[in-house]
Amino acid sequence: MDCKKESNLKRCSCSASCSRKGICCDCVAYHLSKRQVPGCFFDKDGEATWDRSFEHFAKLINEKRL
Repeated sequence: MDCKKESNLKRCSCSASCSRKGICCDCVAYHLSKRQVPGCFFDKDGEATWDRSFEHFAKLINEKRL
């Protein structure tokens, strides 16, 4: 399977600039290893907090903000 980095970058809402941007499989694996959710899983306000913890994500889900 080929990585679709270019098409991924067109819809990636993450504000971070890192080597994994657009390479979703690497990004998800990295964040899961740190008990985090990638920035693109959040809306603009949630992503801007830079709190990518499972707990923060769950809080936003429970508050129906995502």
